Amino acid sequence: MSAHTPRTPRPGGDIVLSARDITKTYGSTRALRGVDFDIRAGSVTTLFGENGAGKSTLMKILSGVVTPSSGHVELDGKRVEFTSSTDARARGISIIHQELSLAPNLSVRDNIFMGRELRGPGGGVDFAEETRQAQRLMAELGQDIDPGALVETLRLGQQQIVEIARALSVDSRILIMDEPTSALSASEVDVLFRVIDDLTRRGVAIVYISHHLEEALHVTDHAVVLRDGAMTARAPAAEIDLEWIVRHMVGDHYDLGSPPTGYEFGPVVLEFDALGVVDPARGAARLVDRLSLSVRAGEIVCLYGLMGAGRTELLECAAGRVPAASGRVLLEGRDITSLTIAERIASGLALVPEDRQRDGLVQTMTVGRNLSLASIRSFVERTLLSDRRERAIVDAAIADVRIKTAGGEAMIGALSGGNQQKVVIGKMLATHPRAIVLDEPSRGIDIGAKAEVFRILAQRAREGMAVIYSTSEVAECFAVAHRIVVLRRGRISAEFGPDASRDDIMAASGEAVLTEPTPPMVTDGSPVTC
Repeated sequence: MSAHTPRTPRPGGDIVLSARDITKTYGSTRALRGVDFDIRAGSVTTLFGENGAGKSTLMKILSGVVTPSSGHVELDGKRVEFTSSTDARARGISIIHQELSLAPNLSVRDNIFMGRELRGPGGGVDFAEETRQAQRLMAELGQDIDPGALVETLRLGQQQIVEIARALSVDSRILIMDEPTSALSASEVDVLFRVIDDLTRRGVAIVYISHHLEEALHVTDHAVVLRDGAMTARAPAAEIDLEWIVRHMVGDHYDLGSPPTGYEFGPVVLEFDALGVVDPARGAARLVDRLSLSVRAGEIVCLYGLMGAGRTELLECAAGRVPAASGRVLLEGRDITSLTIAERIASGLALVPEDRQRDGLVQTMTVGRNLSLASIRSFVERTLLSDRRERAIVDAAIADVRIKTAGGEAMIGALSGGNQQKVVIGKMLATHPRAIVLDEPSRGIDIGAKAEVFRILAQRAREGMAVIYSTSEVAECFAVAHRIVVLRRGRISAEFGPDASRDDIMAASGEAVLTEPTPPMVTDGSPVTC
């Protein structure tokens, strides 16, 4: 995260939207417990809380997606009942959902105006005007995205921008942003913050939800904390800091961990040899350019870089999701470049993808079936599935990565984002890999869940696994990584040990100007005694 300049908090105007004694139950689960919540015109109210605290449920109630079990909503001081999100939007309330709700087979323009198409003089859709407005929105968000491009061809961060543009295209009085920056680069976050500042100056009331706590401190005017469905604290921005947020969220200060020590690295497990990946939409344009990198048994390597630096493309090429244009991927000395995804998993390489909803989970399956999916060959007996073996895999995975669930039969959609991420990680660990690559493993999860994810990675490294994870948060580079590799325009621009500074890393990525001397870089790849 770049160093955002905090704006002067403003008290805001009148209360425009309120929740009064809101309770929401799902069966025997109480997602919200008598919550009162106020949103003021011209200010940013930030809602903090762990996964499962009730934040998204409250926002869905305020935006008409779901109805409360008890309590009510007030708009401009008058009690209202929203029949749908369309009803709420007609009253000036828009929401940017945490999980993208785009139609991948439609264009950027069609997604922005879906369900409220602009009509021309003859009654047909005015595609030219929609394109013009879409281009204006992209310019406001600092993006050069073609309105005619299919959403499925865009990177996850660009898809997030389209989701934001769709919400901004509605002239809303109240804008709810549920994890709007989870897939954005630091520069894109800066642009979004400028948009937020402009909106509040125009009197728009904004609710902001983010697990990026330091980032949220730079934009908030009022802070509210939810914990286990109940409000535990509220305060103006002038009275809060990071410690205040964490204390009220989780009751303790969570450390993301440190590089595991007490052992020596083993032989090279995973190696990229002059690897190249091209952008199919742009012909010969290289997303990864002749990159070479090796990771040893027991070593944890962090990949850092801005959006478009090549982090995702490198990891997806390693796992077989995108083809290599040149070079090789080696696993324990064996060339696996031509193997399929399934063959690479069977060989001992696992990928945790960036987008868990689209690529990591099957939403119609249970927790157990999601956990066992990648290991299906291990519990097949004479062409039949062994329920006993599958249950053993599922139970072991739930205990191993500490998934909070009612059991393997629970539907995956009933879990919080952090626990869904643990399911994706647990699914891949159940294949007993020798190397695991994780693309943004902490995306959209709270600080407690992040600590759990990094604990899992540290433990696997101690057991001899080679680990690579990518992140767009500088703070996470220092969590458990023995080595920090910075990518820029598809190439390695620098390598650091865990004693590097934030400025070193940001400067190497092209994100900031170096303000202090750079310490010696780790470059020789020799065994390191920890």
